[in-house]
Amino acid sequence: MLFEALGSALLGLVLAGVAVHRLSHRLPARSLVLATGPAGALFGAFVTHTALDPGNVLLIFLGAAVVSVASLSLLLRPSGRLRRSATA
Repeated sequence: MLFEALGSALLGLVLAGVAVHRLSHRLPARSLVLATGPAGALFGAFVTHTALDPGNVLLIFLGAAVVSVASLSLLLRPSGRLRRSATA
């Protein structure tokens, strides 16, 4: 279980680092992004570990990656100017 937690946190940190490197112009402060990735991954690993038995390490890491990417995607800002329609 310790291996799953450490591996999930490292996976979330790597995903957050990739997001900061590729999408830095659309993300808030770097420290927030680097904290959100591992937190989302740990939560995803916890949920997946609870739903499945502890023997499925690859599925637990997959669940950690999915929740980490989903939580990082919530931090993204629009890339361009927002367009407003004349009828709104």
